[in-house]
Amino acid sequence: MADEWVKADRLVTVFGGSGFIGRHVVRALARQGFRVRVASRRPELAFHLQPLGGVGQIHAVQANLRHKDSVCHAVRDAEAIVNLVGLLAEAGPQSFDSVHVDGAAAIGEAAGEAGITRLVHLSAIGADPAHASAYARTKAAGETAIRGACAETIVFRPSIVFGPEDRFFNRFAEMARFMPALPLIGGGTTRFQPVFVGDVADAVARAVEGGARPGTTYELGGPEISTFKRILEFILATIERKRWLVPIPFERAETIGAVTETVMKYSFGLFPETFAITKDQVELLKHDNVVSQAAIADGRTLAGLGFVPRAFETIVPAYLYRYRRTGQFAGSRVV
Repeated sequence: MADEWVKADRLVTVFGGSGFIGRHVVRALARQGFRVRVASRRPELAFHLQPLGGVGQIHAVQANLRHKDSVCHAVRDAEAIVNLVGLLAEAGPQSFDSVHVDGAAAIGEAAGEAGITRLVHLSAIGADPAHASAYARTKAAGETAIRGACAETIVFRPSIVFGPEDRFFNRFAEMARFMPALPLIGGGTTRFQPVFVGDVADAVARAVEGGARPGTTYELGGPEISTFKRILEFILATIERKRWLVPIPFERAETIGAVTETVMKYSFGLFPETFAITKDQVELLKHDNVVSQAAIADGRTLAGLGFVPRAFETIVPAYLYRYRRTGQFAGSRVV
């Protein structure tokens, strides 16, 4: 009981805590007994997190990564910092450089000034300063920026993250509701290693508790590697819809991405995000998104942290059922 009271006095600041992965990280930290401060540009969007913990255990504060004072205020008195802020696509002033690089640098600098050495930073498998994708390049630059301020920062690089609110499985299931065919960009041969958001969150919580090696980069993937084509086939089978899978060469996909970006720019947000794709995302699909053999050999994986990752086949059907023609009633019969 004494240890629980000690942990209850330990504060963790989470940047990006109101997002998809963030809400699971906040819950995992709360379950471990930490007090959690969620730093967000719009703290009112984080109020829904409060029921994930006890009374007063989770609270939100305003923080803008472009304003140093607000970042310093958000990390004040914290024992650890978690940075989950990231973009999948650029929009307006929210660019990859400003969020992935400048934002990470601001958090690292604030941590240094506050004397905080326990930082956990979420990046992505494929982060590489020489990558053709701006997303991957800036993810790598963000790692360098935050480690420049705190060399002990623990970096997590997950593969495709799945869960009830994900933007991968849900996206293609949504597309299948309205389209007669789904695109197999690059022929669907790109390999992914989908990892459950709950496993990622537990890994972050363990790192905050001191259960990960400081200054280490971990790669997080699920128990199975699947091609893009196999994942789409699984989605269609799960939602019980028959759709054509149409191979699209990368060159043609890049053209489609360029057109989509232009339409999105001048549609004032009216173009459905579900059907949007960018040239940068096409570039990412040219590379496999799986845990490296080096990370496996060095124990820099979920298994190395003591977790048994959960497979997407066992979890995804529980939240994709709503895309069936009759939702949760699919397969029901009146006797």
